[in-house]
Amino acid sequence: MIVVLEKLAQMERRYQEIEELMASPAVATDPARLTELAKEHSSLESAVFTYRKYVKTLEALEEARVIIKEGADPELIALAQEELGALEERQRAFDDQLKEALLPKDPQGERDTFVEIRAAAGGDEAALFAADLYRMYTRYVQAKGWTVDLVDVSATGIKGFKEIIFEVKGRGAYGRLKLESGVHRVQRVPVTESSGRLHTSTVTVAVLPEAEDVEVEIADDDLRIDIFHAGGHGGQNVNKVATAVRITHLPTGIMAVCQDERSQLRNKQKAMAVLRARLLAIAVQRQQQEISQDRRSQVGTGERSEKARTYNFPQDRITDHRIGLTLHSLQAVMEGDLDLIVDPLIEWDRQRKLGWVTS
Repeated sequence: MIVVLEKLAQMERRYQEIEELMASPAVATDPARLTELAKEHSSLESAVFTYRKYVKTLEALEEARVIIKEGADPELIALAQEELGALEERQRAFDDQLKEALLPKDPQGERDTFVEIRAAAGGDEAALFAADLYRMYTRYVQAKGWTVDLVDVSATGIKGFKEIIFEVKGRGAYGRLKLESGVHRVQRVPVTESSGRLHTSTVTVAVLPEAEDVEVEIADDDLRIDIFHAGGHGGQNVNKVATAVRITHLPTGIMAVCQDERSQLRNKQKAMAVLRARLLAIAVQRQQQEISQDRRSQVGTGERSEKARTYNFPQDRITDHRIGLTLHSLQAVMEGDLDLIVDPLIEWDRQRKLGWVTS
């Protein structure tokens, strides 16, 4: 606990130092520096306020103990003894709060995010389930008051998607959706199955935070930009005019495509945003050394044996295998009530970072 308090004391000193810097004329006239300091100030605020409340509790405890030990007024001593118990209980409650306060905030948590859904094992049924997941996420996004901006889609002839990429715009979108990455397995009787046999198929989901220009440097010489005719939905005008854009990052081979907009410029902007997000994801993965440098490690190979979550339609059951959570609320989740799973996942991730769970 001593180490925790020392770290929090350092954070408070840095918090005060930032306030002094932000008040200085040199910083006040430097917008970039001011923004940088403001972000750091905001990231420290919650931890510092918790630490200050803890320090005040310790001071009140010491004062109560002095009164009990040295006081001459019986009524005052009785009041101090009564307060002592409440203060000691408050101090114990602060122990976990202080450890949690040291958890670094996800710097990308408040950002917009790109979601990529791809059919994996299972053919047409996987493509149909990819469409179902897209519908689930869009309903969730709408309930949150966020917006969906379609980037690229590869549709099948049976109202399914081989691949669909979209951007979710809204404060905290990445923080709420990032744990959706992985293999989503579906068990149900497909509409294409005449014998009524249960099938198991998989869809992969990747969630990437939107990157800022300053975070990912991309040289013009490292890009190959191809313009072509859109081949999907969008109407005759989109398909007749060459507006679709494919951008390839030559050093890594990473590619981003956008053909949803009527404007070639807008498609290029969207494709660049996706490319930046993918490159940022790789950079973060390398820094953290938690997963493979290849961004595809988010979703594995898409095989049926790999799964983050299973959707069993005959039993109205949804299971998130990472946290061992099973709910018989599959229909509610598919209609967009995703917080039934997102909230427990976020709590599990928080406890994992604190070292309270190891899985």
